[in-house]
Amino acid sequence: NNAINSNCDKDNKLVCVEYPGIISNVDKMLESIGGIQGMSKTYADPSRRLELRFRPQDPFCHPVCGNRYPSTNLLLRMKRRVRKGNPKEAQINMDILGVIGTTYKFQGMADFQYLAVHSAKDGSHTSLYDKIILRKPENNEFFEQPVPLFLPPPIFSRLDCAVDYNYRPEIQHKEGHCPPTVSRDNLIGLSRARRPHNAIFFTFNDQNIPTEPLEAAKVNWKRVCVHPSDIKAEEQLKEMFESRPIWSGYAVKANLDLHPDKLKLLLPIVAYYMVTGPWRSLWVRFGYDPCKTPEAKKYQVLDFRIRCSTKHGYTINDMPVKAKRSTFNYTLPITLNKAVPQAANVTDLPPEGPASGRSANITRYQLKDSSYIFRDGTLPPHRQMFYQLCDLDVERNVISRNDGQEEECDERDGWCLSHTSDDLRDIMSSMIKQVIRAKRPGETSLSNTGAAFTYDKLCQVELHGV
Repeated sequence: NNAINSNCDKDNKLVCVEYPGIISNVDKMLESIGGIQGMSKTYADPSRRLELRFRPQDPFCHPVCGNRYPSTNLLLRMKRRVRKGNPKEAQINMDILGVIGTTYKFQGMADFQYLAVHSAKDGSHTSLYDKIILRKPENNEFFEQPVPLFLPPPIFSRLDCAVDYNYRPEIQHKEGHCPPTVSRDNLIGLSRARRPHNAIFFTFNDQNIPTEPLEAAKVNWKRVCVHPSDIKAEEQLKEMFESRPIWSGYAVKANLDLHPDKLKLLLPIVAYYMVTGPWRSLWVRFGYDPCKTPEAKKYQVLDFRIRCSTKHGYTINDMPVKAKRSTFNYTLPITLNKAVPQAANVTDLPPEGPASGRSANITRYQLKDSSYIFRDGTLPPHRQMFYQLCDLDVERNVISRNDGQEEECDERDGWCLSHTSDDLRDIMSSMIKQVIRAKRPGETSLSNTGAAFTYDKLCQVELHGV
């Protein structure tokens, strides 16, 4: 029961890694977790998990992830000295080397590993790493040599911890529901179930245009329409659809200051939702049939995506517009889930205005015009955008080439000529390329080099093609 004296270095902050294995070589252990540099990079980001690769030289190795936990532990070094003549007498020295404030623990399950191995019919296995991994500059013979097919899975498990799965009953559809051909009983997981906002969904091949909302939609909106600002928003939205029969969701949010949860209940009151066709993902005023109205051409949707290559002046690493999300976030569970606040009930939302009796911060829900309008000289806010043709600041002759000569509404091109969408994407990509080069010093602008994509050149290409 004798006290043991020890020295304590309080300023020495340490990080502990509970390695899931017996360590016989420290250098190989450090290499499996990315080395000192990789460990420091992971520690610098509190939301990132520590990756451990048991085959660090294998690019197809799927890592095991460790969670980060705060801790208040001490790292001790103890020495016990024993005399040869009297082993019962021992002198114990203890030093506290530092304080462990962070600990990484590997508590998840290891996922399946996919090896680059070819299995022959006789049961033998051949490694493919030397044939498929490019280790140095090679000539054409390296790429033309016959190689067995090797396709690794595009995605691994997103979860490494066991979770309880609660099975739910099948969706009960209303009477008269006819499932489309793409959702047969033998196909699952094609699309998520419709959310219960009582909106009317309309496809391009449907015949009967909805003229009024569902009764359930009216009841839902009446239940949450409790503030004068809600009544004003309803009147404003009806005026918007009177002046313009087709709107996108982002365009509505940019012109109407209303809470998103309430807007989901208000839109089904004044419009129906197009699922397919040239007006897909748009809200159409009740009673308005764009498939029979050539003037609806200017309201068609354009799916535009920023092109990425050295040909367009930038690569994926220096792309001027960052992605909202990345597929890499779904490939590996390397980040922690951050807690999000629970959404309030729409009936509990305060009116959009200052509180009575004292000043309060006014919460505005309106989006910027750039969320639905494409303007020359600016970059889109996201890499993929859904624009309406009337909201494009581009050469209008491309859209109006067949004005007055529209004969039939096509499911792909609508009332426009064939490949009009492709021509618009080329023009918009060229405009974005000019903006990027103009912002980079030392590079010649596209207007001086004559590389700008104009409508006149577009017509020349079409005439030569004819």
